[in-house]
Amino acid sequence: MSGTTTTGRSTWRNWAGNVTARPVREVSPASTEELADAVRKAAEDGLKVKAVGSGHSFTATAATDGVLIRPDLLTGIREIDRTAMTVTVEAGTPLKRLNAALAREGLSLTNMGDIMEQTVAGATSTGTHGTGRDSASIAAQIRALELVTADGSVLTCSEKENPDVFAAARIGLGALGVVTAITLAVEPVFLLTAREEPMAFDKVTAEFDALFAENEHFEFYWFPHTGNCNTKRNNRSAGPAAPPGPIGGWIEDELLSNGVFQLACSLGRAVPATIPTIAKISSRALSARTYTDIPYKVFTSPRRVRFVEMEYALPREAAVGALREVKAIIERSPLRVSFPVEVRTAPADDIALSTASGRESAYIAVHQYRGTPYQAYFTAVERIMTAHGGRPHWGKVHSRDAAYFAEVYPRFGEFTALRDRLDPERLFGNDYLRRVLGG
Repeated sequence: MSGTTTTGRSTWRNWAGNVTARPVREVSPASTEELADAVRKAAEDGLKVKAVGSGHSFTATAATDGVLIRPDLLTGIREIDRTAMTVTVEAGTPLKRLNAALAREGLSLTNMGDIMEQTVAGATSTGTHGTGRDSASIAAQIRALELVTADGSVLTCSEKENPDVFAAARIGLGALGVVTAITLAVEPVFLLTAREEPMAFDKVTAEFDALFAENEHFEFYWFPHTGNCNTKRNNRSAGPAAPPGPIGGWIEDELLSNGVFQLACSLGRAVPATIPTIAKISSRALSARTYTDIPYKVFTSPRRVRFVEMEYALPREAAVGALREVKAIIERSPLRVSFPVEVRTAPADDIALSTASGRESAYIAVHQYRGTPYQAYFTAVERIMTAHGGRPHWGKVHSRDAAYFAEVYPRFGEFTALRDRLDPERLFGNDYLRRVLGG
């Protein structure tokens, strides 16, 4: 099978609809060799190159007016190594397909985010993460990767091969080259018991350290304009599997989380004054439930209500104080917020531009329904996060620049020096990367 190239300016849009791009041509390579050819040809034509995933990023990381590389044909598992316990997968493979394929082989990733629409390379390149006391982001589970660099050469990177590139390229923002394949650590599939339970804001925040310490994966959602939260604890289980019943599962995951929530958000956008009342009803609609299933069926959930999101990683000990500041700001302002605020955690890792690089972290994520003005809310929250040395998620809305990142990432200079070496002409550059990484 060979790839396709289309020329002429069709418009590319991200999932949230807040980023658009009009590339000169779009290329869908069917192999690493075809992708390398496309990179070399773009350089000859004086065009920038960006690879795009599923568009789940809220920033313009992948936007270009040059050559847009679509990974639709770079999908599937290349190899499962049961001795090393790794899977090597093509970069364009959607996480949902990888999760299902691994489950059929009796395998699983150790941890993952709560959305599985992204491609493997898109998710890892922007630092997608779930929540975990001991297990980190998807990128931290990478054991090797294949990278097409600006001169069209193909680098294999691991702790043994090109280790300096490996240290940075696991979360590379598309700035170092185009990732074509990723080798991830896997383990035998296991069961998780999820315990979802409403809890008062004051109780969750007072007991946050204990809830974090006692659970392998703890997260909670606070509903603005209320004192109510919903908590979720996921822990490994000896079984047996006990998935949510079809009706109960549908009510929670489809009706309340997507259907009714969509209507509530639409009403809130049309009549903002109704939001606090809707929030009080929504926050009480979710009831406690416990179920046991394989990891991806517990970690991930469908997200059909479209939104715009900002998320900051803080030192874990700063999270509760910062969240209380967010609550105070919402309560004393005219802001009307229909989406819950999400709090998750991650252990420290060793990736240069990981939001958890070198420090135990907690994440605070704020959202607004698509089409609702979000700037005033996000700006107010961002002011709190940056006061705590927060690091914004690379794929979510933020206003920070290279000067800020040089302060909050001890290894920022290591990344930009590697970029200077691998892409001195900025073949993979765009406006977003110029802002966040410098010229």
